[in-house]
Amino acid sequence: MTNNHLCDPQGCFLCQCCLKDWLPAIDLNRKNILVKRGQLLFEEGDPVNGIFFVASGILKVHKRWIKEKEMILRFAKGGDIIGHLGLGSQPTYPVSATAIDQSSVCYVDMDFFNTSLNVNHQLSIKMMHFFANELQESEKRMRNQTHMSVRGRVAQALISLKNQFGLNDHGFVNVEITRQDLASYSGAVYESLFRTINDLTEKGLATITGKSIMIINEAMLMKLIEEDGL
Repeated sequence: MTNNHLCDPQGCFLCQCCLKDWLPAIDLNRKNILVKRGQLLFEEGDPVNGIFFVASGILKVHKRWIKEKEMILRFAKGGDIIGHLGLGSQPTYPVSATAIDQSSVCYVDMDFFNTSLNVNHQLSIKMMHFFANELQESEKRMRNQTHMSVRGRVAQALISLKNQFGLNDHGFVNVEITRQDLASYSGAVYESLFRTINDLTEKGLATITGKSIMIINEAMLMKLIEEDGL
């Protein structure tokens, strides 16, 4: 479903980095899409036609893994960009994006986005920094998958979620996530995640109630990560 009145220029990745005179062109060329919880925005293998900017809500970016399992590469919230991995020469998206709650996403086609990059140097610079950070995070995740135990990866996932989304008024990480998604984000099978969460709960480090995560002892979680990463 589309709606052209949902974009907030103050929080938009695209609008923030473009010249003020370019904003009317963005308004003419963008589409705002409402994505329901559980709905795919695009799927791995879909042809690349454009790029997306999250206005509100949360989406998971994921990829098919071994034995029909999926790995969640990251979560995107308001102000983030998704679909950027389709900017290369590959004509299809190498990942999928699914809303984990109702989300609003701004879409522009690739021709207009490339024109925006040519006109707005600040946007080009921000994209360069964004890709550099993405590469660093990707390399870190690959290293963690190779060298860290499930316990270390789960601890790292909990801290990463807390750092990205912050805490709500009740002290829970400000995102609701299923245990299956947490397993996929940690690179663990569900059974291993279940045992690890029980272990962290018994030791008073973290707990999960339904889809809500509470970090009880962040310092000890960080120590687990540091010890496991040696």
